[in-house]
Amino acid sequence: MSHKSARYLPLVVTVGQVVIFPYYIIWLKQVSLTFTLFAWFFASFSFAAAWGYRIYQTKKNKDHSYLFIIYAGMGSVYILIGCIKNSYEFLPYVVLPLQVVLGVLQGYFRAWHSDQDTYHLHAVHHYLIVGFMMIGFSFLKIISPVVFITIFGLLLLICGFWEFIRRGKLNVPKKV
Repeated sequence: MSHKSARYLPLVVTVGQVVIFPYYIIWLKQVSLTFTLFAWFFASFSFAAAWGYRIYQTKKNKDHSYLFIIYAGMGSVYILIGCIKNSYEFLPYVVLPLQVVLGVLQGYFRAWHSDQDTYHLHAVHHYLIVGFMMIGFSFLKIISPVVFITIFGLLLLICGFWEFIRRGKLNVPKKV
């Protein structure tokens, strides 16, 4: 891992996921009509995350993970969540596929991240950064959970785009 973004982007994503989690829970509770529905949404997320983890583990060529798609996919889901208004009657039907997609992507990312050389160092840094960020967030007046969710979605899209560029997918072959 000679490139710095390859070392730090996974840490940014994991810390962001943990920091945004309380706001995501608030949003999910707001769109759930009952606690039972909330529990079912969370169960679908957990099962999908296990599925995503398994997809990565059974992959034969783990060097070609196309992580930029995972970052962009998670970012798109968070931005879509930020754009959803809670007044729709069919909102629970929209939330379920979002939970499944987000679960698969996060499970896949976790499996990929645990295979990286820097994972153990990231685990230590992760706890420290999350602690400091949560203390910082405690001083902010929360406007709405969707503001934080949308900002994190944009950050993930930027990470996905950066990873896409870093891997050289946009490079045009030079004529010899």
